[in-house]
Amino acid sequence: MAIDMSEAIRQLNQERGLSEELILKTIEDMLLAAYRKRYGTDENVVVRFDDDGMVSMFSKKEVVDYGDGEVFDPLAEIDLSEARKLNPEAEVGDELLVAIDAAREFNRQSVQLAKQTAHQSIREIQKDTLHSEYKDKVGEIIIGYYQRERNGTIYVDLGKLEGILPKKFQSSRETYHVNDRIKALIKEVNKSASGLQVVLSRTDPDFVRAIFELEVPEVYDKTVEIHKIVREAGYRTKLAVYSNRDDVDPVGACVGLKGVRIQAVIKELEGEKIDILKYDPDPKRFIKNALSPAEVREVVIISEKSKKALAVVSDTLLSLAIGKQGLNVRLANKLTDWMIDVKTETQFAEMDIAAESRRAVSELFGETDTEEELSRISELPGVDAAVAQALLDNEIDYIEDFLELTQEQLDAMENITPEQIGVLRALIEESIEIVEAEGEAEFAEEEGDYSADDGDENAEEVECPECHTKFALDMGGSSGGTINCPNCGAELELSYEKEEEQEE
Repeated sequence: MAIDMSEAIRQLNQERGLSEELILKTIEDMLLAAYRKRYGTDENVVVRFDDDGMVSMFSKKEVVDYGDGEVFDPLAEIDLSEARKLNPEAEVGDELLVAIDAAREFNRQSVQLAKQTAHQSIREIQKDTLHSEYKDKVGEIIIGYYQRERNGTIYVDLGKLEGILPKKFQSSRETYHVNDRIKALIKEVNKSASGLQVVLSRTDPDFVRAIFELEVPEVYDKTVEIHKIVREAGYRTKLAVYSNRDDVDPVGACVGLKGVRIQAVIKELEGEKIDILKYDPDPKRFIKNALSPAEVREVVIISEKSKKALAVVSDTLLSLAIGKQGLNVRLANKLTDWMIDVKTETQFAEMDIAAESRRAVSELFGETDTEEELSRISELPGVDAAVAQALLDNEIDYIEDFLELTQEQLDAMENITPEQIGVLRALIEESIEIVEAEGEAEFAEEEGDYSADDGDENAEEVECPECHTKFALDMGGSSGGTINCPNCGAELELSYEKEEEQEE
């Protein structure tokens, strides 16, 4: 007996959005479940569909002849006499398809199970279909409507299903009411026992990226690309952009004529501040741009290895560069992946910085030295690579930094021996000229004046108690006074006795 299922197939296709193939599979599973409930097996059952939506069930039975019309297994066997009523040419051993009358064969329990199976199958199909559809939309913008709120989580009607907007993904600037329109980013799509769960977000940086793609055609077609976005939702967003074409200004394209485009984005973010800046591969220029709206006078790289930099601003712009509760410089750190320390010009002038930093200051005030000179330890001709690396591991990169170290600091270093330090000192003396401040150490006494003179035959070698550097000192007379060590600058107190007094 055939069953007309055409109307049911049409309704499921239109109302639930299910494909005809999945609907037919669901109907087949439903009928097999009912038969299995009634007879305990469905191995010999065949379900067929025709083009008009008619469904038929058949039982595969083997033709047997045991005599007196008897069969041992009525589900799998049919007597020869009964088989010839269906097919006059039937013979023993043939296999016939015998139509099943579902209305007569199935009892109430079988029909109930068939309905439950159909409902469950349709729910699973819908869940899988929606999961596949929305999984491909992760990272895209979707629009829904506020339905209800529970424990801070907002439930959003998305049409085919319900999405959730957790409290942690809501901006502090925003409040919602029933039926309010909500535009959000699809952050996650998860399958659960209760159904499909679509997690939405309005705080993710990619939400800002998606809005710019909607508002700025150049971003959508990749003429202008967003290098990185960092955000403190509800307060400030910074994004670095660059252009793939020389004739397109990336910042101007995002701002738009008279700020139309950026104002549309700010409106969607409920008035959140947005800084659009130009990305630059040069870290100094990029850090300068990242600290906008503050104007940075100069950026000094402190350590390339640990990515530490110093930004110099005028005294009046310090609070603007740092931002409220450090927000501006914190976002700049995330945007550039550098640790930025902001100082005023006065604070910077008081700092003891390395040779590279001093050169940066000279360039800032137009005192650039064009003469090329050795500055890094690794640039010294014939330097031991292991020694240079050991010093670099201890954050000593420049020759001047090395020369300023005390003996205690040198002794505390790892992976470098005193012999290697001595060889390096000798190499520095051979390779570069160390210019020291001019001056004479004069000692005025009653009997005469005495000054340090390496060429004097009375010169004596003394050792600095701080850095243990030995140097020559004139001992041609008697006096008392102080002198600075030529290596570390330590102040040394000296006392001399006249030769006559020593002889006594």
